Amino acid sequence: MTDSCSTASPCPYPSDCEVMEGYRTIARDRRQQPGPAGENRIVMEKAKDIKIILLDVDGVMTDGTIHYTGNGAEGKSFNTQDGFGLRLLREAGIDTGLITSRSSEAVSRRAEELNMCHAYQGSSNKLATFQEILKNTGYKPFQVAYMGDDWLDLCLLTRVGLALAPANAVAAVKDAVHYVTAHQGGAGAVREACEVILEGKGLLNEMLQRYLSR
Repeated sequence: MTDSCSTASPCPYPSDCEVMEGYRTIARDRRQQPGPAGENRIVMEKAKDIKIILLDVDGVMTDGTIHYTGNGAEGKSFNTQDGFGLRLLREAGIDTGLITSRSSEAVSRRAEELNMCHAYQGSSNKLATFQEILKNTGYKPFQVAYMGDDWLDLCLLTRVGLALAPANAVAAVKDAVHYVTAHQGGAGAVREACEVILEGKGLLNEMLQRYLSR
């Protein structure tokens, strides 16, 4: 009998076996170390290796609501504390980026304001985009954190070193990640994820002190 996991599939999408193995690995980690991030040794250990965080947009950087103007343009609302969290990561030398299946001028503007290193919109195949980022940067999957909220994000959440989800994520996504934030998407979830990474690297208090002394 042939092991379906023994040979890499030529398809750009993960096989059922790959996805289930990702689920099993993350579930095992979570069972070993339950509790908030600050009490979760595995989350903190994984955060130490992170060199880049990639984010979905709708439901993560926003609350998932889409606004259309009278002329048909798409508008979105972003959280300033989330933005500051991403700024802190940049100050710590951690890259930031986004991968979204939709396209919006508002997202382009936000990515530019936040000096994101990677901004991929209209990505119909998030896995292929992820692989392109790895190729361009030289990063390994264990050095990547990703935050997503819906099924389209599972192909990445089961592959990265640190898988994150906002409180509003669907159940299947919450089951597939290492850490679920207490905050909703568009309302501090990204900021919380940024602080988890900084805490894991032992930089959170140091960076706070810098701002207290200004």
